[in-house]
Amino acid sequence: MSNQFFSKLSQDYIEGLKDDEYYDITIEVGEDPNVKIFRAHMIILYYRSPFLRRTLAAIKKNNDGTLVHIKFPNIPPEIFHIILNGTILLNEEEPSEILRVLAVADQLDLQEIIIYLQEYLINNKFEWMEQHFGFVYQTSFQSNTLLELQNFCTNLMTKFPQKIFNSFDFTLISEKSLISLIKKDDLLMKEVEIWEHVLKWGLEKNYTLLSDPATWSDDHFEAMRNTLQHCLPLVRFFWFSSKDFYRKVHPYEKLLGYQLYEDLLESYLDPDSVPNDNIILPRYKNSDGIIDSTIINPNIVSLVSRWIDNINYDIKSNFASIRELYLVPYEFKLLLRGSRDGFTPKKFHELCDNIPNTMTFIKIKGTEEIIGGYNPLKWQISHDDDDDGEWGETKDSFIFSFKNKDNFKESILSRVNDASNAIYYHNRFGPTFGEDDINVFVYNDDSREYSCWCEQRSYEKEIIDTEDVFSMEDYEVFQIIKKCD
Repeated sequence: MSNQFFSKLSQDYIEGLKDDEYYDITIEVGEDPNVKIFRAHMIILYYRSPFLRRTLAAIKKNNDGTLVHIKFPNIPPEIFHIILNGTILLNEEEPSEILRVLAVADQLDLQEIIIYLQEYLINNKFEWMEQHFGFVYQTSFQSNTLLELQNFCTNLMTKFPQKIFNSFDFTLISEKSLISLIKKDDLLMKEVEIWEHVLKWGLEKNYTLLSDPATWSDDHFEAMRNTLQHCLPLVRFFWFSSKDFYRKVHPYEKLLGYQLYEDLLESYLDPDSVPNDNIILPRYKNSDGIIDSTIINPNIVSLVSRWIDNINYDIKSNFASIRELYLVPYEFKLLLRGSRDGFTPKKFHELCDNIPNTMTFIKIKGTEEIIGGYNPLKWQISHDDDDDGEWGETKDSFIFSFKNKDNFKESILSRVNDASNAIYYHNRFGPTFGEDDINVFVYNDDSREYSCWCEQRSYEKEIIDTEDVFSMEDYEVFQIIKKCD
């Protein structure tokens, strides 16, 4: 039987750190006037830190027997004291101080401290790190080993990009990260707010400039333009309100350049002017209260809303109509989602029958394509005794397709040609439009999952370029409800 007296050994180790007689190395840290010399023991440092092990090994080769002295001018004395003693009172320290300790631990390759402090910050100081994102970002990406903090930053930028702009020190983020943020279509902020943050970031890089552009010389505009040269093309100036354009963009005419400013001026003064193909479309509007979908985005919601109102939107139409497009007059109430409720006609009829004005979206399995249709009538089970089913007659239904959820420039709208065969009702069929235009069915059992195909018959256009049977990755059915004015 053996005993291991680790608690006494740890106490002896701590006492050894305080020893002023048997030390064999001095470490000078900090810069004037904040410099401090620590006395330490090479054998302890050698085994605690791979970085110090390499440093001491190099010194040992050239040592002539005198006391070893090393310098770390970039490490603050108060931080090195914590590292050397191996004790930090986490509840008493500010998160910024913990991050500074973490940065030094990373420099010295102290993996146990690195792992522990990252986990502590993420689990206990999440809100603080959101508010001080710039500092957290700057600290974590100066290293190749602070992977947990880097993942925190990446996830926040991906899922909650607007929080980055609202942090106290977002101007500390890199140009690359700023560009990745303002590229996002789903950045749920007003475009003018994004522009104001881009300017704030640029002013931080040109700290001698005053915030008022009226005070800038031509050289100042040139310096700012060089700083923001990769960001300016990503700000969607064409989708500002007229008031915001005049107040927030007009003062920066020299920053934007002659041609861009002239094009902007034309778009706001001439409502019939036509956008060129290079202009980035507006970002998605906040979809809260509009749609809960895993298949489509608010751009598609805006477009199909116009189709309901019998407006055949054209992406090459004028600026005025595009700006109007993004005013969604409907709410989309989710009735069914296949991945949640199942892919059977039984479940479809249970959740969607006897509800007027429904929109169906189908994501085709194995592709990014989305198809669907609008039914102003009510879905129902066929009451016909034979196997032929029943037809719903309407001239207001339509079907459509999109190459993917992010590209509605290549959308296909197909309105009904044969109103008497617009909608098909059957116990073994899901949301089916026309004779075969969108066919969603099971072969012989209403509890089995769907097969689908599309073949142009009752509607104007073919919406996909295959008549083969395909499966759906997911599908959603919404009730369309007119908003109150």
